[in-house]
Amino acid sequence: DRAGDRLRRGTILIEGSAGDYCCSRMIAGTVAVLGDIGKSIGFAMRRGTLLLANEPATYPATFVDAGAHNLGFLTLWVRELRSLDSPFAHLDPTRQRVHRHVGDVACGGHGEVLVWVRDLSELFVKDAASGGES
Repeated sequence: DRAGDRLRRGTILIEGSAGDYCCSRMIAGTVAVLGDIGKSIGFAMRRGTLLLANEPATYPATFVDAGAHNLGFLTLWVRELRSLDSPFAHLDPTRQRVHRHVGDVACGGHGEVLVWVRDLSELFVKDAASGGES
């Protein structure tokens, strides 16, 4: 619970699931979650980015749907992660389309929740020879 609480800068990569209040009171920075997410995400979030591989069950009422976007910086960010010994090193750099929610509007509304894909298997690069993740 409370991963990224009061995060001021930097990046947190969560290979599994995150509990309730992820990115609560976040000031800046980035948190990426490959698994599921708990309740009350981004509570009192001022700025920063929460990048999710799976759609959360609900969004707080203080987050506004800002539609779907193609974000070119995701290609650069994913390529930067290639050097890690982590599932994040196998993310597909061509996936740039996200659904964006902005908030917490109760605290200025400069934070964002980006949801990459619903199906986690689509998120990883497939090895053409084996049909598996590379």
